Amino acid sequence: MATIYIATFVVMLIAVIAMAVGVIFGRPAIKGSCGGLNNIKGLEGSCSVCSVPCKKRRKALEKMRSN
Repeated sequence: MATIYIATFVVMLIAVIAMAVGVIFGRPAIKGSCGGLNNIKGLEGSCSVCSVPCKKRRKALEKMRSN
């Protein structure tokens, strides 16, 4: 029974170390998106998270508006 606890602890420790290495090497942070309801025609400006959309999102909005 103790071996299961030790194995679980080791696996969790490896996971935490792997995440720490990712942070140390400057992996970009997880970002949200303005998907979901914001992709429905007529509700384009309703996303409260992205007050100023990024370049990629602006291009997509311009393309969607031109269609």
